[in-house]
Amino acid sequence: MLMAVCTKLCDLRHVRSAAASATRRFYWELVPLASANGPHRSIFALSARQYQQAPETRAEPDERSTAGLHKQEQTEQRPALSRKSSPTVFSNQQLQPQPPSQPPAQPPPQPPTMSDRDPRMNMPTAVQIPYNIDWIFQKQRCPSRVWWLASQFVITAVGIFSKILLMLMNKTRVYNKERLVDMISKRPQGVPLLTVSNHYSCFDDPGIWGILPLRQACSTNRIRWSMAAHDICFTNKYHSMFFMFGKCIPVVRGCGVYQEAINLCIEKCAAGQWVHVFPEGKVNMEKQEIRLKWGVGRIIYESPKMPIILPMWHEGMDDVLPNVEPYVLQWRKRVTINIGQPMDLNDFVDDLKKRQVPEPTARKLITDKIQEEFRVLRMETEQLHRERQQ
Repeated sequence: MLMAVCTKLCDLRHVRSAAASATRRFYWELVPLASANGPHRSIFALSARQYQQAPETRAEPDERSTAGLHKQEQTEQRPALSRKSSPTVFSNQQLQPQPPSQPPAQPPPQPPTMSDRDPRMNMPTAVQIPYNIDWIFQKQRCPSRVWWLASQFVITAVGIFSKILLMLMNKTRVYNKERLVDMISKRPQGVPLLTVSNHYSCFDDPGIWGILPLRQACSTNRIRWSMAAHDICFTNKYHSMFFMFGKCIPVVRGCGVYQEAINLCIEKCAAGQWVHVFPEGKVNMEKQEIRLKWGVGRIIYESPKMPIILPMWHEGMDDVLPNVEPYVLQWRKRVTINIGQPMDLNDFVDDLKKRQVPEPTARKLITDKIQEEFRVLRMETEQLHRERQQ
């Protein structure tokens, strides 16, 4: 009995000795940290030495970084094994190259739309578009019956207003008017018409179409498709609906030739319709000879059907609607409109395509042809306009 009690006391003494040793070790580890960081930060310092960040909370490099690209390449070359999968022993038969399996039969690919035709359509741009105009292109590509009825109402009202203002309230003289009238109604079916003119006033379109007969000026099936600045005509829902029904295509100035407005113009030319373009790209208030934009060159070059190109020049439209405040329409002003000769660029464009001229160079050469025609037509129209004012 006495021997059993002695054994228990020895065991208790060993436990107390082990506890004291652990306390001394804990104390001597805490004292240096407490002296360096203070008593309240010693425990956090110990914890920091043993803490490791969880894998799911670490920042993984994505495909936009260099590390992410290297990681993606390694992943494609060496597929990762799951944690639960056992090591696989490859035999000599498995290491031999296997013949490629035949891919499953797929339907033939559909031709891409103009929006997906070139990857440059998705290039970032610094131009701000405060109002979303994507829905306008969708409705103009696939117009419904309600759209046509609303468009007919707007085109009729604007056509009558333009004709009264330009032909009755002002002194307008048109030279070679029959060329434009015949091209609208008598050109071969399916052949598109592309008219180009200078841009001196905000009333150029729809004002100049007041020279047409009412059967053309008030017909939504015959009147032109024209590009209009998105930051002027498409600033809100109501303005956008009015100009959309007026067959105006929103163009974002500064986005280049690869944008939806140019694509839609090419599609309308492919359908054999009439498209009007102001190649200067803005209202030329100083009336200087500026370099024409290359969008018109792309329309001509990429159109599936070569359009009839009809140049026009006008003088005096900036007197009907001045470019200074208060922007009030005037009357009893002299306006001179001159319709030029149709330009035949079929052989020129075919030669560019046969010689495989780079597309940017081809667009520039086509646009230069139009600019040369503008110089001759401008001199002729300015002379006719000066003779009327004497």
